[in-house]
Amino acid sequence: MENTGYEVKLEMFEGPLDLLLHLIKKNEVSIYDIPIALITQQYLVYIDLMKTLNLDIAGEFLVMAATLIHIKSKMLLPPSETDEDDEDGDDPMAELVRRLTEYKRFKDAAMLLEERESRWRDVFGREESFKEYGPPEAEPTLFDFSLFDLLDSLRVVIERLPEKTAIEFTSEELSVKDRMNIVMERLENIQSISFDSLFENDKTRMAVIATFLALLELVKLRLVRIQQVKEFDAIRIFKSEGAELNG
Repeated sequence: MENTGYEVKLEMFEGPLDLLLHLIKKNEVSIYDIPIALITQQYLVYIDLMKTLNLDIAGEFLVMAATLIHIKSKMLLPPSETDEDDEDGDDPMAELVRRLTEYKRFKDAAMLLEERESRWRDVFGREESFKEYGPPEAEPTLFDFSLFDLLDSLRVVIERLPEKTAIEFTSEELSVKDRMNIVMERLENIQSISFDSLFENDKTRMAVIATFLALLELVKLRLVRIQQVKEFDAIRIFKSEGAELNG
């Protein structure tokens, strides 16, 4: 496994239930009818990618991986054996569905409250400026998304890479800190850049990973934000207002 020697711990990092909901949405399947073999395979691919990136993976991700593998193995057993196992204890598939539906309900409720808070803040917080300067100019709707959406885009970038070459990169050339500076320099005089354009000069998997880790570190430091101007549109990176990278 490739290793950049750089570990990223993110506040934005989400849990295994978020990853499962992401996969369910991505595959357009129902929580109540999960294709467990497909979801388990894709879940393990994400785990491997996060390990390659040296992301700080919580133990609960590995516990969920074991749970999915257990459920998958049970579903391969003949119905009579599965029924006998269910009589001895809880059905792990039913328990997983229960956890997912309960988590999704609370998550949706939290998002609704956040949207309401944002609307009320806009109504009352801008009242004085509205009187003085008139109605604000319309701003484009920006859609936030999860780390797993970013990993989807990263996989696409990696799949586009040319076949392995004999080019060797030094640790200096792969410096995450250097790449952080490059991203900030590119955002100095323009509003935003596309996610794909970040990797236009990266020709190897290791180079792509270093650039991606630099981006995650900038997000962690709140120097950039990653959003979409239109839902399901291309990902863009915006420089945070007044952001400067020290050092």
